[in-house]
Amino acid sequence: MKEEQRTRISKRLSRHLRHDPAAIGLTLDPAGWAEVDTLLACLARHGAPVTRAELAEVVTHNAKRRFAFDDTGTRIRASQGHSVAVDLELTATTPPAVLYHGTATRFAAAIFAEGLRPMRRHAVHLSATVDTAVAVGTRHGKPLVLRVDAAAMAAAGHEFQVSANGVWLTASVPPEFLTTAG
Repeated sequence: MKEEQRTRISKRLSRHLRHDPAAIGLTLDPAGWAEVDTLLACLARHGAPVTRAELAEVVTHNAKRRFAFDDTGTRIRASQGHSVAVDLELTATTPPAVLYHGTATRFAAAIFAEGLRPMRRHAVHLSATVDTAVAVGTRHGKPLVLRVDAAAMAAAGHEFQVSANGVWLTASVPPEFLTTAG
């Protein structure tokens, strides 16, 4: 499959497994899982047929590992980034001392005044590397990489989880834990 087709399918999966399952008549269980056969049938009914092999290729080759099959291969879900109510059943985890957040420079004043908030998502997304934060920030404009003092946040009682694809999640990041990276 060509990269452009994988990207198109990935974007469609993101929409329906993270934000708007009802648009194609899909229902996610409380943990965000959907039956693979049901997902494929819903996509086909709405003019976007995807084969099981194509779905597997998108899941396997997605650089950001946005999606995961369950152990049986019969269910699929988005690894994080939901705007619909789901409980990914992630446990609290001690974060590395420093995490990073990529955004656009135009948001700097608001972030340093208010901190990082989840906006339309359930949690703030953080990365373990500057490179990942740069890539995320570039999607929104001229990138700004923020350094998050995760050790101090954890010591102050803030909780962190890490998703199946390595994205660190927390409810919010108050401004006192933020500086610019590098």
